[in-house]
Parts: sequence; C-alpha cells; structure tokens
Amino acid sequence: MRAAAEAGIAPPLLYADPDAGVAIMAFVQGRALDDFPGGAKALAHALGNLAARLQATAVFPAVADYPSIVGGLFDRLQATGLYGVLLDPHRDGFERLCAAYPWDASGLVSSHNDSHPGNILFDGERLWLIDWETAYRNDPAVDLAIMTMYRAGTPDLQEALLQSWCGRPSNAVLRARVFLMRQFVKLFYGCANGLYLCETNPGLVETDMVAPSPAEFSAAIREGRLVQNSPEAQRVGARVALRSFLDGVTSTAFDDAAAVLHTG
Repeated sequence: MRAAAEAGIAPPLLYADPDAGVAIMAFVQGRALDDFPGGAKALAHALGNLAARLQATAVFPAVADYPSIVGGLFDRLQATGLYGVLLDPHRDGFERLCAAYPWDASGLVSSHNDSHPGNILFDGERLWLIDWETAYRNDPAVDLAIMTMYRAGTPDLQEALLQSWCGRPSNAVLRARVFLMRQFVKLFYGCANGLYLCETNPGLVETDMVAPSPAEFSAAIREGRLVQNSPEAQRVGARVALRSFLDGVTSTAFDDAAAVLHTG
C-alpha cells in the first residue's frame, strides 16, 4: 500500500501500522466511472495505464502462485457440499485451464489482484486503486483480466486497454493469456462468493447452477432488482461467476487461446 501510494496509484497514505493492521488514507470523493471524460474507450485507456504504473513499481512480496490460490479456494468450496456434484465439471475445467496456461514464476509483478470497479475510484480527474488487502506479486495478466472483464468487455475496449498497458498494439499471445486468465478470475470470484455464502447461510445446498448472464446480473444490480452485497445478490453472483467460468473453459475460444499459447 505504501509503495502504491508513493507511486501515485493509491490515495496518499496518512498513517500505517503493519503490526496493528491499521492504515489511514486520504479521502477521495468518488464519482461514477461512467462519468469518465471521453467515455468507455478513454476509461479503458486509463485503466491500462493504471495497471502499467502499478506493475512498474518495486515488486510486491510473494504469497503463492495464483493457480494454487484459486485451486485452494475451489477445494474449500467443494468440501462445503454447497453445490455437491454440480462442481464436478468445474474441476475438469480447472485442470484443463492449469494445463493450458503457461505459468512463469520469473515474470511476476506487483499486482492488486482485486481491481474490480468497486476498488477503483474516479475523483473527476483521474483514477485511484483502493483496498489493497489482496495485493501481492502475481502474473501481469491478473489485473488486466479483471479490468477487461468488468470495464472493457468488447474487443475494441479490450484493445484500448491492452495498448495503453503495453504501449503498442496487442498480439494474439497477449490476448490469449488475458482470455485464459479471465477464467481463473471468474473461478476465484465464484469460490470467494460461494464460501461467503456458506458462512452466512449454513446448511444451504444448491440444487442447480441456473444463473443470469453477467450483463443481466449487472443490470439487475443497477436497476435495483437485486441489492448489491445482499445475501441474495451474493448467491446469484456466485452462480453467475461459476456458470461463466464453465462457459469459458468449454468454449471454442478457450481451445483457440490454448492453441495460440501452445504454439506462440
């Protein structure tokens, strides 16, 4: 957090006590990301630049490799029995994903690892990243995957973000890495939401994995049909992420991306 604040990525750090786990940062009055000047493409460009600046800082401490972290969460979720055999296809997909993604421990960088819109503040002029609880050394594609998943879902917006991040047009290998990493991210969020659901609803057992699309889920939150962070929204959100993960790892796009990385 201190490194991020010194790099101007996080708001100024006013006080920090690592032993007590207390940090006080300067207050930033946030505005809606949809108000970003220049619209969605300019926002995508700014997000790519933000990720690049973060990854240029002195590398954060290591924790564990991301696939192992996601796999550990998945093991814990399966052990709860919340979804029963409904997660068996996800296990197969996760193993295929681990085999397809070329993990490179020598290329890890400083990473926020939870850079969804709720942790990105727009103050009317620029972007800030907040909530650094999960920050550690990670694959450079992790924050790119999260940012493209939430705020740059179309090919042209993804390209704007990736070009801003790397300073040149993206290539097939980079796009394939980000696509596969998005599947890790979906499973991470699905497991995290599912485990939270177990804690708040002990004894709950899901009997199906029916879920709206991510776009439909976002619309329900935006229009007030689901209350953000409510138990029901957490329940639906977990299924959305898990369903989206399964759709991703069983798609032809997954096979194409795996092939690119195998030959690239």
